[in-house]
Amino acid sequence: MNKTFRKILVANRGEIAVRIIRTCREMGIISVAVYSDVDRRALHVRVADEAYLIGAAKPSASYLNIDKIIGVAKKCRAQAIHPGYGFLAENPNLVKRCEKEGIVFIGPPSKAMEIMGSKTASRAQMAKADVPIIPGTLEPIENEKKLEAEAEKIGYPVILKASAGGGGKGLRLVKKKKELVSSFRLARSEAESSFDDPSVYIEKYIQKPHHIEVQILADHSGNIVYLGERECSIQRRYQKVLEETPSPFLDENIRHEMGREAVKVAATVDYRNAGTVEFVVDKNKKFYFLEMNTRLQVEHPVTEMVTGIDLVKCQIEIAAGLPLAFRQEDIKPNGYSLQCRIYAEDPDNDFMPSPGKILHLRAPSGGLGIRDDNGIYEGYEVPMEYDPLLSKLVTWGQTRAEAIHRMLRAISEYKIYGIRTTVPFFKRILRHPQFFAGDYNTHFIPSMQKEIDGDEPKDELIALIAAGIKSYCESKGGLGFRKKQKTSHWKTQGRWESLKRRP
Repeated sequence: MNKTFRKILVANRGEIAVRIIRTCREMGIISVAVYSDVDRRALHVRVADEAYLIGAAKPSASYLNIDKIIGVAKKCRAQAIHPGYGFLAENPNLVKRCEKEGIVFIGPPSKAMEIMGSKTASRAQMAKADVPIIPGTLEPIENEKKLEAEAEKIGYPVILKASAGGGGKGLRLVKKKKELVSSFRLARSEAESSFDDPSVYIEKYIQKPHHIEVQILADHSGNIVYLGERECSIQRRYQKVLEETPSPFLDENIRHEMGREAVKVAATVDYRNAGTVEFVVDKNKKFYFLEMNTRLQVEHPVTEMVTGIDLVKCQIEIAAGLPLAFRQEDIKPNGYSLQCRIYAEDPDNDFMPSPGKILHLRAPSGGLGIRDDNGIYEGYEVPMEYDPLLSKLVTWGQTRAEAIHRMLRAISEYKIYGIRTTVPFFKRILRHPQFFAGDYNTHFIPSMQKEIDGDEPKDELIALIAAGIKSYCESKGGLGFRKKQKTSHWKTQGRWESLKRRP
């Protein structure tokens, strides 16, 4: 194969499109952006070498429209398409269409994507390969009678998951039998509306879980390597918001064991290109296969920071037919790295989206170990039609403490005015003693929110009581309070001037 790409179309938007375009430029490859009508002035359109309008703001009319994206690729004569993450990144129909049109898809083959795109199919495949999986069903639940029988067999608590799901959609935690049927119906309904597939399966819920993922790279010659793990347990509503590497929870033996299992997972489905194998790890450090993301992950920069390997460049080289330039023994992660996902959301209003115009922007001023992957600029209008991710702030340090302190410094310098963002929320996380100690799991944010919510009513009550007492006492002129006397500003000024003249 060994193709040399002259031009690559980036079928995405926002910070990930900008990040891919920059690697293309470093490699001397012409980058092509696509955009919807509300993204005409987006940063990825500005930094690309070429840009083409593909439709209205609605994703189905633009970024999810395979015909339009293929049409632009043929029109501009792009030899390859990079999907980024989200939108069509894990849609095997785009891969098949690329194969049919003679366009290289920068990602895995359609067959591997189809297997891993179904959680039940991938669980069944991993069970055959002796990869540890969470106890549960290998097929979607067909009816409520079967559901109740399986839940009893597994034991509560259980978790219901959409077979074609992701991002916390179609997912329900069930702690008691009486919640089971209603949760099942809600999960099916949400799965159908989100993925056009109502299939739901059931798993044992792991107590105090850690969400750990392992980055892998696989070339066309059968070489597969793992690049360490990422701790992704800081989650809000099953959505990751802060990631770090290495995990403060794992030891070296478990780390390497998980890496070897991740390689086995990739080999089982004849995987190629970059991918991420996700595991759930219980409090005793026993791990189970969760799923495989057949694309570049949002949190990939932390792996790049500790390994020095450009994952997007590796993706392009593998898609071009080149073998991996390194072996497993060559990968020696150095230091620690954290990433904060900065969203246009209001953390004080249940994280409601906060679209609007960025009136002022001052990104961190740099320094050793600071990286800001963003898709915004001062004056940019953040649209309401898409995911509100604005940027990914990443830090590196020789020690975990150094990486955290560097993040605190960097995030305190991040000034975005005109919209609300999650910057203040990350300050709370980073300063929390439990996070700093590395003693956390996927329940960290709900617990932290309870602490905050529990404090606020108490403080508010104290303030109200104090204000009431003060008001009452002032009205009576007693109990240590005096009624305010009106004082002339000129007299005040005179007293100040006389004080200034004293020796």
